[in-house]
Amino acid sequence: MSRLTHLDETGAARMVNVSDKDATKRTATARGTITLSAEALEAVRSGSAKKGDVLAVARVAGIMAAKQTPALIPLCHALALSSASVDFELGDGDITATATVTCTGPTGVEMEALTAVSVALLTIYDMVKAVDRTMVIGQIRVLDKSGGKSGDWSAA
Repeated sequence: MSRLTHLDETGAARMVNVSDKDATKRTATARGTITLSAEALEAVRSGSAKKGDVLAVARVAGIMAAKQTPALIPLCHALALSSASVDFELGDGDITATATVTCTGPTGVEMEALTAVSVALLTIYDMVKAVDRTMVIGQIRVLDKSGGKSGDWSAA
């Protein structure tokens, strides 16, 4: 097992020093789902949710969350993101959110993509919880990442 990079030799938490790493183009994609009742899904699909356009608000929330990741995850580096996108796929009993984040920098953007997906799904929950409080958020994971010293990686 490799050494944990966010702990120093005494076991104390630390932010990893990336000042000697090359700035390269880095991209990460993450995905997650929310399962919901047919009634809640129809409210999203038809745009009839009382709080407004659920997917439009969730998309913006996810993008904003990607930009705020270092404020939420204590040891994340602040990165100048080049792009962040959040897309949705409506299934029979669920909605899948997929986020892709890109930057040119010394460290990856996996946490930004995961944060974008998480907040987008939480926003969907918030906007339709009056219709369905039994919704379940899950299966949040990194699908792939590219760039940097370790190169490309894919879950597939």
